[in-house]
Amino acid sequence: MYFGVDYHPEQWVYPYGGTTENPEAAWERDIELMQAAGVNVVRMGEFTWGLCELSDGQYDFAWLKRVMDLMQKAGIKVVLATPTAAPPIWLSQKHPEILPVDERGLVKHEGTRRSVCLNSDIFWQYSKRVVEAMAKALGKHPQLIAWQIDNGLGGHYTEASFNEDTRRDWHGWLEAKYETVEKLNQLMGLRHWGQVVSSFDQVPMPMMAPTVHNPALVLDWCRFCSDTIVQFVKMQADILHELTPKCPVTTNLRPLLHRFDHFDLAGVIDFVSIESTAALKTKSAELACEIDMLRSLKKENIRTPDGDCGFWVMEQKAGNVNWQEVNSLVRPGVLRMFTYQLVSRGASAILFFRWRQPRYGNEKFHGAVLPHDGRNDGRIFREVAQLGDEMKLLAPALKGTRVQAETCILYSHDNEWVLQQPMQPNKHFSLRDHIQLFYNSFHDRNMAVDFARPSEDLSKYKLVIAPSLHLLSGGEADRLKLYVQNGGTLVSTFNTGLVDEHNLAPDTGRPHDLTDLFGLEVVEFDELPPGEENHLVFKGTFPTSHLHPAKLWCDLIEPRGCQILASYAKDFYSGRPAMTMHGFGLGKAIYIGTQSHSHFYDDLANWLRQMCSLHPFLKVPEKIEVSMRQKEEGNVFFLLNHQASPVRIQFYKPMHDYLTGSTFSGNYDLQPHGVLVLDEHAMPKT
Repeated sequence: MYFGVDYHPEQWVYPYGGTTENPEAAWERDIELMQAAGVNVVRMGEFTWGLCELSDGQYDFAWLKRVMDLMQKAGIKVVLATPTAAPPIWLSQKHPEILPVDERGLVKHEGTRRSVCLNSDIFWQYSKRVVEAMAKALGKHPQLIAWQIDNGLGGHYTEASFNEDTRRDWHGWLEAKYETVEKLNQLMGLRHWGQVVSSFDQVPMPMMAPTVHNPALVLDWCRFCSDTIVQFVKMQADILHELTPKCPVTTNLRPLLHRFDHFDLAGVIDFVSIESTAALKTKSAELACEIDMLRSLKKENIRTPDGDCGFWVMEQKAGNVNWQEVNSLVRPGVLRMFTYQLVSRGASAILFFRWRQPRYGNEKFHGAVLPHDGRNDGRIFREVAQLGDEMKLLAPALKGTRVQAETCILYSHDNEWVLQQPMQPNKHFSLRDHIQLFYNSFHDRNMAVDFARPSEDLSKYKLVIAPSLHLLSGGEADRLKLYVQNGGTLVSTFNTGLVDEHNLAPDTGRPHDLTDLFGLEVVEFDELPPGEENHLVFKGTFPTSHLHPAKLWCDLIEPRGCQILASYAKDFYSGRPAMTMHGFGLGKAIYIGTQSHSHFYDDLANWLRQMCSLHPFLKVPEKIEVSMRQKEEGNVFFLLNHQASPVRIQFYKPMHDYLTGSTFSGNYDLQPHGVLVLDEHAMPKT
C-alpha cells in the first residue's frame, strides 16, 4: 500500500532552505524525515511550469530529476503532476488571449493558478508541448509510477470562460449535437421570448443579461463546459499513455464540488484520486457520503500503480486549511481516525497535503506534516508516522480487497445542474441535503452504499434509491423500469421526472415516463416554506417510531393501481396519498411524495432492510462507524469511534485485531477517536 505526502521541493532551495554552498540541501533532510514517517511515495510538480520553462521553449527538468534521484536512493516512488494548472507569467503576457473572460465580459488577469481559458487553442498547444517535454525528460525515471494530470480542475469558479475561442467551440458543439438549427430551436424551446436563431453562430453564451437565460440553453452550456474539461484531460492522458505506457494517469477530484461531469472525467483516466475534506467537516456521515460518491465514479477498468482496484487519496489535509473564515486545528487522533475512514471505504493510497508549511505564498499557514522550521517532534508528524507504521502492517491484509455494496443512490450531474438554476419550485430544496438524509440512515446502520448514474447497469443492487431525479431522460427511465422488472426494489421521491433530457416538461403525466412504474400520477405539487409542515398518517404496513412531518414539497398523487402506505394529514389534500408502493414485474417501486425529518429516513431504512434482506456488517453501538473491505479469503472490518469518550462494544465471537495482533471477545472499550481493524479469524500474536 502506498503512503506518502505532497512535496514541493521548489519551495525549499536557498535562501528558503539549504545553504549558499548547497542550495538544495534541505531536500536530503526532508527525505530522511519522510523515511522516518514511513513515506514510500510523493506527489510533486503540479505548479512548476514557470520553473520548468523559464522562457518560451527553454526547458529545465534537471532539478526535478535531481529530486527523483534522491527519492530513488531512499526507495520513495514519485507521482508527477503535469504543471498546466498554473501557466507562467511570460505565457500570459505573450498571449493575453489565453486569459479567461468572465460572464460580464471582463478579463481575469494573470498571476495566479487557473488563469486560463481551456478553449484556447494557443493554451492547448503550449500545454501539449510542456506535457510532452516533461514526459520525455522524466517519463523513464525508475521512480515514476503515475501521472497526475493538472490540479484542481474547475477550481476558483473556472469551469467556464466566455472568450472568443469558447464561442467558436460552443457553436461547433451545438452543431454537432443538434445538426440543424430548426432542431435546436425546437428542443431548446427558443420560441419563448422569441429568442429563435437562424444559424448556430447566433446562439449566445449565457453571459450576464437583464434576466435569466433559457434554462435549456444553460443546461447545454454546463454540458459543453464539462466536455471541454474532460477533453483537456483526455488530451494529456493520450500524450502520457503514448510516451509512458506503463504509468497510469489520474487527476485529483473534490466531492462533486466543481461543475463538470465527474463520471465522464473518470472515464478518461486510469484511476480516481480524491481530495479529502476531513479538515473541514467533522460529521462522519457527510464525509463518508463524499468518499462513497468519489469511489463510485469508476467501477471498472481501474488501473492503479500497484494493480489494486481502489482509489487514491492524493490530498489528505494534514491539519487545518487556510481559506475558511476560521481555520481550526484538527484535534489529536482525529486525523488518524479520518484517514482510516478513507482506507475503510476503499482507498489504496494516502498522501498528506502538504509535507511542510511553506515560508511564503498563499499557503504559509495551511496545515502540514511539518511546520516551517522542519522539526519532527510535533503532534501531526507523530500521528502521521504512527499511520505509516500501521499501513505497513495492514498492507498485506488489504491487498485485493474491495468495498461491495448492495444499496445504491442515483445521482447525475445534468440533474444537479438543472436544480441549481433559478426559478425552481422551491429555492429551499437542496438535492445534496436530500441525498444526505437517505445516506445518513444507511450509514448509521453500517450498510455500504454505492452511487451511480441512472444510465448504469443497476442489476447487482438489491435496493436503489433515486432521490429527486428532476431531469430524467427516456433512456434512464427505461433503465429504472428494467431494474424493477427484473426484481429490484426502487425508491423514488418527489421532484422526479419533471423534465426530460432537453429540459422540456412532458405532456404525458408526471413523473415523466414512469407513471406506469409507480402506478400513479402526480397532478400537482404544493411547495412549503421552511417552518411550515403538513403531517403524515401511515398504514400498518410501514412501522414508525415517531410522528413524521411533510416538509418543503408535497406531491398531490392520483393513484393508478398503487398501494397507499401513507397519506397527508391536513390541508385541502388531507387523506391523499403521500407514500406508495407498486408491484412492477418481479420487483417493487416505492414513491415518496414529500421530504421529512431524519427519523422518517431511519424508519424507512429499517423497513427496507427487512424487505430487501440487507444486513449490517457487525452489531455495534450506534456511535460506532463500521465499514468492510471484502475478498475471497475473508472480510476486514473497520470500527471507528467518532466520540470524544470511550464506547463499549460487545463481541460475540473472537475477533483478531490487525493493529495489535491480539484476539479478543466479550466487552471491549474503544477509546475516543479510536480505531479497530478486525477479522473474524483468531490469530496468535506474533
